[in-house]
Amino acid sequence: MLLLFLPTLLYYLMFKYAPMFGLMISFKNYNLFKGIWASDWVGLKYYRLFLNNPDSFLLIKNTFLLGLYKLVFGFPAPIVLAILMNEVKNAFFKRFVQTVSYLPHFISNVVVAGMVILFLSPSSGVVNHMLQAFGLDPINFMVKPDLFRPVYVLSEIWQHVGWETIIYLAALTSIDPQLYEASEMDGAGRWKKIVHVTLPGITPAIVILLILNVGHVLDIGFEKVFLLYNPAVYETADIISTYVYRTGIGQGNYSYATAIDLFTGIVSLVFIYSANWISRKVGDTSLW
Repeated sequence: MLLLFLPTLLYYLMFKYAPMFGLMISFKNYNLFKGIWASDWVGLKYYRLFLNNPDSFLLIKNTFLLGLYKLVFGFPAPIVLAILMNEVKNAFFKRFVQTVSYLPHFISNVVVAGMVILFLSPSSGVVNHMLQAFGLDPINFMVKPDLFRPVYVLSEIWQHVGWETIIYLAALTSIDPQLYEASEMDGAGRWKKIVHVTLPGITPAIVILLILNVGHVLDIGFEKVFLLYNPAVYETADIISTYVYRTGIGQGNYSYATAIDLFTGIVSLVFIYSANWISRKVGDTSLW
């Protein structure tokens, strides 16, 4: 068992823990030629610089709202899909739905972003063709700031909802079938069995995953946002990770970019700790 765990341990040590040493440059005026040790200490200079930046509030707001919408609309989706698949009695149809819903997860973000842009194209996109079929004018979705968040969240749900149902389907298998039989003998219909047997049976899994997702509210994936956004939608699409990329990689200000990223990580830690504390106080399920 320890040998099986070893590759995972090495992965986290090499790609998660070892790079934490680089966080030191957020407290230094990092110079690529001097190196980390020889660079001058500047303390909290870059943290103050970010918090005093006029764009910082907009960046935090966009990141938080995008993460919140993803949590509110994306988190319940795999739960609903898992319950619906659990109610399907036709084994072939159930496997077909599982396969179709899982497949988008294995498509790269580059391809998914290309598909979204293609489908929503104002001239050749299938969505606008449908709108025109109903007598409506075509919409250029990708240049409208108020539509960026719905487009991003819906693409995330479509891409990952099937994969995320795996945990809930596994939790559903642990529910004692006798509970369903007893509830049916008491006259419970399908809906009442879902409410009084299925949902309570998978509540521990739901709570744990909710806590973890709350901790990732500000941890929005960089790639898809970067591939989907453009200057026309910066007011709603520009988030912390894209700003860090432009500042760190684009402008070479590594210390400033690292400080912003570490700030985001600290806020995410506060979120996940608060969610866990509330869960422990309200119910019996928590991470620690």
